[in-house]
Amino acid sequence: MFHSPRPLVAAAAVPIAFGRAGVLRRPQPRFNLVVDLTQQPFSKRWWRGLATLTALVAGVSQLAPPLGALPAGTPVAEGSDQARQEAALAVGALSQGSATGLTMSEGPLARPIVSAPARQSRSLSLIVSPGDDLARLLGRNGVRVADALQAAALVRAEKALPAPGTTLSLRLGAPDGAGQRPIEHLQYRARLDLELVISGSDAGLTVERRQLGLDRTPLRIRGSVGGGLYWALRSAGASPTQAADYLQAIGGSLDVGSEVMPGDRFELVVAQAKSADGRTLSGGLLYAGLERSGGSDLSLVRVPLGGKLQWISETASPEPVRSGLLTPVAGPITSGFGGRMHPILRFIRMHKGVDYGAGWGAPIVAAADGQVIRAGWTGGYGRQVRIAHEGGLVTSYSHMSRIVAEGGFVRRGELIGYVGSSGLSTGPHLHYEVLKDGVPVNPLGVTMVSRPLVDNRLMAAVRARAKALRGL
Repeated sequence: MFHSPRPLVAAAAVPIAFGRAGVLRRPQPRFNLVVDLTQQPFSKRWWRGLATLTALVAGVSQLAPPLGALPAGTPVAEGSDQARQEAALAVGALSQGSATGLTMSEGPLARPIVSAPARQSRSLSLIVSPGDDLARLLGRNGVRVADALQAAALVRAEKALPAPGTTLSLRLGAPDGAGQRPIEHLQYRARLDLELVISGSDAGLTVERRQLGLDRTPLRIRGSVGGGLYWALRSAGASPTQAADYLQAIGGSLDVGSEVMPGDRFELVVAQAKSADGRTLSGGLLYAGLERSGGSDLSLVRVPLGGKLQWISETASPEPVRSGLLTPVAGPITSGFGGRMHPILRFIRMHKGVDYGAGWGAPIVAAADGQVIRAGWTGGYGRQVRIAHEGGLVTSYSHMSRIVAEGGFVRRGELIGYVGSSGLSTGPHLHYEVLKDGVPVNPLGVTMVSRPLVDNRLMAAVRARAKALRGL
């Protein structure tokens, strides 16, 4: 086997010696400053290493800076010229004034004056903070007390108090002896269609209301359902409130979680007001439509009915309609109706409803039209809402994190609260029960009969309104 030759070492560099047994022995160097003090203690070599270490420590201690405490207090300037320079640069002690800027000497171009002239007019832009008072806001910015109080009184009389975040355009006059200034001009946008102007004169303050023209053409939003209806609505330009209103509107006619498919097309029309300078204010949802690939289309119009705004289908029929209860929350069923081992009490117990696995804060809607008969804390059920329906049916929604519907009449698909884990619960979910004449029944097998409150004249108005909104 071939091996690469090792590098040659000059014989003169390392002399070779042999011991008594003929074993090759490498000689130790005669003198080495580096000594291991743990080897051969108290030998000559050990004492030499200790002396070397002591000398090195002594040398370092001579070269090291002093370890005394730093001087405390403010150093005193050496001489009047240095004191003037420190004061001019604002590095002197506060107790000595520490004024910035040197005093200019009198000369042909610079002469001392007794007092500086005040600006005769001052313009400001103020933003109203939450909880701020107009009089205090004006007073903090140099307005004289009488003008600040009078301006606040004029605004209250016009019922046009500036909302938080409103920008005030303010121009003040020359200051009086106390340094306070009168109001010459105060202007701000009180509403989208109203601008308030306060002018000052020798006779006092006067107020002027300027009505602004608005374009009230509703806004039409259309799009296609992709991975989820809510995010498709948001991507098309609907606000979170508008998207929630749309889901609530169509939720009264179909199960959004299972009956709305990718490829279906949605359409909604919302009230909107737009000013000449481009500011917009969105209103409520007026129309909700859905073109379905796997079922009948929806066309809903919001009209006043029974003392409140309600959604009426363009194709509504006055005949009774049989339908099942609406699924109250989007989520899978994690525990069905019947006997089961209780997850906390650990014994077999009748499960009087159905559990839906949903995340914390998921919206819960009413399964059908009805009257809220209970809304609050109910022992192990936590926060609970109970709704009475026709035919002796009652639906119950438990373990909620927050309750929205605390009383009154609710429509099918209307928001009543949010999923939580209150009461005797192991995690966020909705416990949903249905009672028939006080006896729990399986919610998945309940069928209801609803009778839409519509007539021919109302349906004619609904169809005309739907046609007009779709034609925008």
